[in-house]
Parts: sequence; structure tokens; C-alpha cells
Amino acid sequence: MADSELAFGEDAGLFEIMTTMRSMRRLKPDPVPRELIERLIEAASYAPSGGNHQTFSFVVITDREQIARLAPIWRRIATWYIATQTPPEHMDAAAWGRLTATLQYQADHFEEIPVLVIACYEIRTAMKRMMKNLGRQRAGMAGLGAGKTVASLRNANRMAGLAEAASIYPAVQNLLLAARAHGLAATLTTWHLMFEQEVKKVLGIPGYVHTYAIVPIGWPAGNFGPVRRRDARESTHWERW
Repeated sequence: MADSELAFGEDAGLFEIMTTMRSMRRLKPDPVPRELIERLIEAASYAPSGGNHQTFSFVVITDREQIARLAPIWRRIATWYIATQTPPEHMDAAAWGRLTATLQYQADHFEEIPVLVIACYEIRTAMKRMMKNLGRQRAGMAGLGAGKTVASLRNANRMAGLAEAASIYPAVQNLLLAARAHGLAATLTTWHLMFEQEVKKVLGIPGYVHTYAIVPIGWPAGNFGPVRRRDARESTHWERW
């Protein structure tokens, strides 16, 4: 399907956007208007967040020098990934070769990326509010009973981590959908988490704030088109696993 046949703009059909929203890593160096970037961030902010805390943040980088500071970190990870990973069963060697070629291109041309959006979330604010209401916490645990309280505490760290992720990744998906609707190419990446401390130091992100994704955005050097996914019926379990 050619780009000329696709719908763009805020009235584009949701399913057409989702089914043609490829992960696009080949970007033109042309700048993206600030008002359009702000529109993408606005779309991201519409997403739900746990407890409606809305303690998400987005670090937007368009400055070439700042992007260049992140490039060596990115290339280090890309080199590691390409050297160590093998294709999943549903991809043949040719398809895997095309994918790794785009990864290499993105690494080689990282300084030319027009926009980077770093999606962040912090749960400290919610935790502070909970600590101010210890009476309620004790009453809630008493209602659960000792056995169920102990069982729940075993999962506390996992629940807190996933609560943060569940409160920021829907925003990232909104960002990606809005980018595609406006004709912009983007891809969700989490590679930076291998060296998150280095990235946060470059960007001045506080220690208590967690980063969850870096989204490179720009005008596409390639074409949007149908995404290839396995049949949804293969991953659906009804009533039980």
C-alpha cells in the first residue's frame, strides 16, 4: 500500500493507523515543527495512568549537540544487539537481515534524528501520599488478614514496577499512534535501559525518575505499510490458558 493511499491527519481511521504503523528507523534529518511535537505530547498525556496520578514526564530533545552526546551510548548498545541476537522463528534470514540493516542505519545516523522523546515516570509522589495515610494501610492489611497480607507483600516490588510501566507505556503508544496519524515515523525503543544511568546523566534526569522508552521521531525516509503479525488467534486463550 503506497503512502498516497493511506489516510493521514486526526480524522484517519484508528485501525488503518494501527495496521500500517511500522517501526520506522530510517528518518530524514528535516526538522519537525515544535507545534507538531507538542501535539504528539498532548496525545500521550491523554493516556490513562495508575490511580490517575499523572506523574509522567517527557524529555524532548531536538538540539543536535545534545543528541550527539547520546549517540555513543546508542551505538554501543546497537553493536551489542546486532552481534548477539538471532531471529525469532517466524522470521527468515532475509527478513532478519533487513531488520538489522535498519538498526545499523539508525545507529550510524543517530546524530541526524530530528526528535528524541524520553518517556519517564515517577511513583514517589504516590508513595509519599500512601505514607501519610499509614492508618488506612494498617486497616486495609487487617481486613486482608495476616496470611493474605504476607502473600501480597511478596508481590509488592513487582506490582510497583509494573504499575509504573502500565502508567507510561499507554502514553507511549498514544504518541506513536499520533505520530503515524500526522505522517511521522517513530519507533519504541528500550535499549537505553542497559545504561540508563549514563543517559540520565546526559539529560539531567533526577535519580528518582525512571525512564521507560526513547522514541526517535522524524519524517520517514521509507513508506508506511501493513505490519506483519502472527494470527491473533494463536495468542488467544479463552477461559483458561
